[in-house]
Amino acid sequence: MNALRKYTPPHAPSEEPKGASELQKRIQSGIVMAGAAIGTAWLGGWPFALLWTIAAVAVAYEWQRLIYGEYYFIHFLLTAISVLLAAAGGFFTTPPLILAAAACSALSALVAHRGKRIETASGVFYAAGFCAAVILCRGQGSAGLIVLGWLFAVVWGTDILAYFTGRALGGPKLWPQVSPKKTWSGAIGGLFGGVALGCSLLSVSGIAVSFQHIALSVAFSILTQSGDLYESAMKRRHDAKDSGTLIPGHGGFMDRLDGFIFAVIGAACFGAIRNGFTGVSQGLLVW
Repeated sequence: MNALRKYTPPHAPSEEPKGASELQKRIQSGIVMAGAAIGTAWLGGWPFALLWTIAAVAVAYEWQRLIYGEYYFIHFLLTAISVLLAAAGGFFTTPPLILAAAACSALSALVAHRGKRIETASGVFYAAGFCAAVILCRGQGSAGLIVLGWLFAVVWGTDILAYFTGRALGGPKLWPQVSPKKTWSGAIGGLFGGVALGCSLLSVSGIAVSFQHIALSVAFSILTQSGDLYESAMKRRHDAKDSGTLIPGHGGFMDRLDGFIFAVIGAACFGAIRNGFTGVSQGLLVW
């Protein structure tokens, strides 16, 4: 009997099902997140604002916990307050509230630990700026829905094509000190994929694609890849594999939104400069 017990390897058969289980979690989580993003973008209004405010608060939590470990609470609290101010400013298109959110960035730097002030303040801008930007881009009309679809298409197209092109072609590394697996072939493939998918979405939506739309799609794709590299650098600096564990099979919200955060902040800034806070989507679409 003892010999039989020793012979039976209880853990060996579980390796493959565990990998399959993780992949299944990743696919299921991805479907749920994409469905929630697209569904609330379609609805607009407060359901959309609420979803992205929650996502931004999660980003704030992960950022400050990444920097401070178990001593993150006061820094997270300031960042979360900034996110709520930014969300209200974006939803009601009230610039003073967005400026108040920016002021929290300066306050967070004052209470930050020495040597971590820039990172702490950057986290406030990262989360609050992202929250205000995505709400301003959506706005209240159909143009906002098209802009969000355009951004989703560019970001997702960039990520997917970069992954498959990089795996298929390989070649020189893009920035091995920060992200050892990313290649120049993947970056170029992602750029073409994001631009093609983004412009296709615009065309299907009834927008006559112009040179300016193509140029903006290129900019959004580059920002997407820059955001990915930026978050990789942050994790490497703090010796972390993932930004968190809030999303089954995916890690944290920062891991999934890093490229989109950069792209949407860039889009909102450009649209607001060109057409004001109340017309961000038109500032991106109308030429």
